[in-house]
Amino acid sequence: MYGDYNSSMEAGIQQPIADQFDAFSNKSIRLKFIRKVYGILSLQLLVTMGFVLAFTLSEEVKGFALKNSWLLFVALGFSLVSLITLACCGVHRTFPGNLVCLGIFTLSESVMIGFTTAFRRGEIVLYAVIITAAIVLSLTLFAFQTKIDFTAFNGILFVCLMVFMLFGILAIFIKGKIVMLIYSAVGALLFSAYLVIDTQMIVGGSHKLQFSPEDYILGAITLYVDIINIFIHILQLLDIATRS
Repeated sequence: MYGDYNSSMEAGIQQPIADQFDAFSNKSIRLKFIRKVYGILSLQLLVTMGFVLAFTLSEEVKGFALKNSWLLFVALGFSLVSLITLACCGVHRTFPGNLVCLGIFTLSESVMIGFTTAFRRGEIVLYAVIITAAIVLSLTLFAFQTKIDFTAFNGILFVCLMVFMLFGILAIFIKGKIVMLIYSAVGALLFSAYLVIDTQMIVGGSHKLQFSPEDYILGAITLYVDIINIFIHILQLLDIATRS
C-alpha cells in the first residue's frame, strides 16, 4: 500500500546534483541538517505512535473505525496529494507550505496506520513495534559507520521495488498464507535496505547520492516512509504467522 511513495521519490527527488554537494563540505551544516531531519522524524513517529495506541487500546476508537471505514480512503487521498505536492512541486523548500503539507501527510499516514492496527491483537502490535524499533536502530547505526556506499545500489533497489509492487498486485488474486508470508518478509527486507540507503543520503560525505541541506523535509519523510513500511510488513508477518 505504501510502496508507491518510495517509487515517486526515487524517480524525482533523490538524484545527485553536483552543486548541492558543496554545502556538505562544511561539517556544521551537515550536522545541522541531520539534526533537523531526525528532529522532524521523531515528531512524526510520536504522532503516529499516539494513533497506534489509540486505535489499539481504545474500544471506542475501534468502534469508530469499524463504522467509518471510509476515512481510510480519505486519509489515503490526502496522504498521496500532500506527498506529491511536497516531492514534485517544490513546496518542500517553501515555508510555511512545507510544514502544512508535512502535517497533513503525517496525520493521514497516522490514521491509516491506526486503521491497520485497530483490529489486530494488542500483543502482536507491541511485538511489531519492538521488532521495528530494533531493526531501525541497528540499521541506522550500521549506515552511519559502514564504509560501504550503499547509495550506489539505489537503481537496482528501485527495480526490486517495482517487481515487489507487481508481486503485491498478484498477491491480491493469489490467495494463500504462504504467499502473504513471502510478500511481508520480502517487503520488510526491501524497506530495510531502503532505510540504509536513505540514511546514507542524509549523512552525506563521500556517498554517491546525497540530499541537499535544504531538503530536510524530504529527508525526514523518506525515513518515515521506510520505517512505516517496515512496521506494516512486520505486523502483517506476525499476524499471519500466529493465525491458527
